[in-house]
Amino acid sequence: MKKLLNTLYVTTEDAYLSKDGTNAVVSIKGQERFRIPIQNVESICTFGYQGASPSLMKLCSEHGVSLNFFSATGAFIARIQGPVNGNVLLRTKQYAIANDANAALKYATRFISAKIFNSRVALRRFVRDHSQSPGVNVVSVCADILSSKVYATKSVKDLNELRGVEGDAAAIYFKALPYLLINQTKDFVFDGRNRRPPLDAVNAMLSFGYTLLASDCTSALEGVGLDPTVGFLHALRPGRYSLALDLIEEFRAYLVDRFVISLINNRQIRLSDFIIHSSKGDYPVMMNDDGRKKFLTAWQSRKKDEITHPFLSEKTYIGLLPHIQAMLLARHMRGDLDDYPPFLVK
Repeated sequence: MKKLLNTLYVTTEDAYLSKDGTNAVVSIKGQERFRIPIQNVESICTFGYQGASPSLMKLCSEHGVSLNFFSATGAFIARIQGPVNGNVLLRTKQYAIANDANAALKYATRFISAKIFNSRVALRRFVRDHSQSPGVNVVSVCADILSSKVYATKSVKDLNELRGVEGDAAAIYFKALPYLLINQTKDFVFDGRNRRPPLDAVNAMLSFGYTLLASDCTSALEGVGLDPTVGFLHALRPGRYSLALDLIEEFRAYLVDRFVISLINNRQIRLSDFIIHSSKGDYPVMMNDDGRKKFLTAWQSRKKDEITHPFLSEKTYIGLLPHIQAMLLARHMRGDLDDYPPFLVK
């Protein structure tokens, strides 16, 4: 159990939530493990399938506490709230921001500057830890260029200019990424980002990881009452979760890229875990069943690791980062925070 931002996160899969007086009680296998007065929380997020008692649902409803249900892997299931629903005000604010070019630019800049900043941190960490590796000088130069790109985001005049800075930064970052692969280099060759379809094993894993992350961010935004389809950087499109795509930008390097590089360098995944056509051309490369199982198992394990959140200065699970950032975003939109603090790796 984690209590952050007055939100109770119940991450134990077999936990059951119930009511005792005006307390929310968390039990595991019939044994009480945690309780908290309902007045001390604004929302409850539970990840698992045991559920909650109707009496707790009523208690949450009476006190304006949203009760959010997610699967063990983080997929959004449902939200229970009382008849007085503040989400309409939050979403009205969100839609107003999306329709205001200057306001949308402010949020989009936060997401992209954080993306570039975290990409630079990933490169600088490699330079520090692998100072004798081939290509370390290239990585160092790319990291320095990314520093200038972070500052460039602060002076953009519109979204198109911001997209241009982001595109330039991504090209520089992916130029350095091949040098971060220090094992299995003959099997896992990366010549730049490609997708729809991915044409090599590295890109196949990056695309799969970004898809999983987008799903987590979509669920997190649903959990705080934001509309994941209305974003500020990514254009509106039917069936597109634009705000989720905005939110994942600040997590790409830290959660997905670093994870994929680790899988390769630690030999947790092999080229035999992919379906690769013998003839060259625009043929998609994808993981086979064994490869996906390895990837997903390692992904879920990674989400259980703990870090100290850079803004809250509290320990949390990596898997809760999208939920925390979604909550911070919602709080800023409601006026509870002066600014939105994006996730910045230390």
